[in-house]
Amino acid sequence: MSPLRYLTPYALALVAVASLLAGGLWTWTLPLAVYGLLPLIELFTPGNTRNLDADGERAALAHRGFDAVLFGTIPALYGVLGLFLWSVSTGAFHGLSLAGAVLTTGVITGALGINVAHELGHRPGPWHQRAAKALLLPSLYMHFFIEHNRGHHLRAATEEDPASSRRGEWLYTFWARTVLGGWRSAWQIEARRVARAGSIWTLRNEMLRFALIQTAFIGGIAAVFGPLAMGLFLATAVAGFLQLETVNYVEHYGLRRARNEQGRYGRVLPRHSWNSNHSLGRVLLFELTRHSDHHAHPMRPYPILRHFDDAPQLPTGYPGMIVLSFFPPLFFAVMDRRVDALEQPAAQSAA
Repeated sequence: MSPLRYLTPYALALVAVASLLAGGLWTWTLPLAVYGLLPLIELFTPGNTRNLDADGERAALAHRGFDAVLFGTIPALYGVLGLFLWSVSTGAFHGLSLAGAVLTTGVITGALGINVAHELGHRPGPWHQRAAKALLLPSLYMHFFIEHNRGHHLRAATEEDPASSRRGEWLYTFWARTVLGGWRSAWQIEARRVARAGSIWTLRNEMLRFALIQTAFIGGIAAVFGPLAMGLFLATAVAGFLQLETVNYVEHYGLRRARNEQGRYGRVLPRHSWNSNHSLGRVLLFELTRHSDHHAHPMRPYPILRHFDDAPQLPTGYPGMIVLSFFPPLFFAVMDRRVDALEQPAAQSAA
């Protein structure tokens, strides 16, 4: 398998740049393509369940190109953001074109920013982790680096996890719970870590460092591009991290781990996350949609994530499921019966 297939996500950045330069209603091109055209394509496209064999996995792990395409998203992300800020500072957009430009930049902030940061944040190398933080900065979601790795992965598919949506929970209620709960969890996790060495009010506390970095970033945008551009940048950041949290909502909806006799949760297995094998979504999101394997084996790099027959499968790809989640009654009608079907065998096994 060649890493060249993962250049496909850069098409999102190219469309964003072209539409921002074109202006007018062209700024809606990327949001309409991602949440209109892609869902239709994936609705009628079967998923690919094939896994790499052992030789293929070894070859992928040895090929530096798979990391190179991840690091390349940093200039792509900041390039789109810079073009957006320059454009709005010159008054290039108004009304609907401005809304389209904000959403376009938010799509890039989520897909090429937070999503790639998620992959790099699981790597132990210092350059991988620095890159992850740089990719989280434009969404003002740097605390995700702490909460996702040291909170969500331990508590996924439990009531204690703010990023695991509950059966019957509306997306809009989930947004409030997960955004506030995720930040609070990250603060608590980091406070416990630094408290062992003394006061939490120290720059060893990454949450404080993140706050200073993000504040300086916002201030720098205001100084260079003006207060209006700063306010619109904040809107793109919100669009970006709400896109992430909507993905979390879809990935974990209604799934729960059982407790053992000691009251502890069992280990995270592939059946505790929703999976999608739709090829287009897999490539565009650097295999994020093979989420079942990712949660069961969080250190596996993206090109070697696998399909498991016992992993619950989404009825369509991520873009379509995100659109469906905006309409909670329809989402529940599609997903609740699937959740119930998964719970029945578990209940019978326990009996």
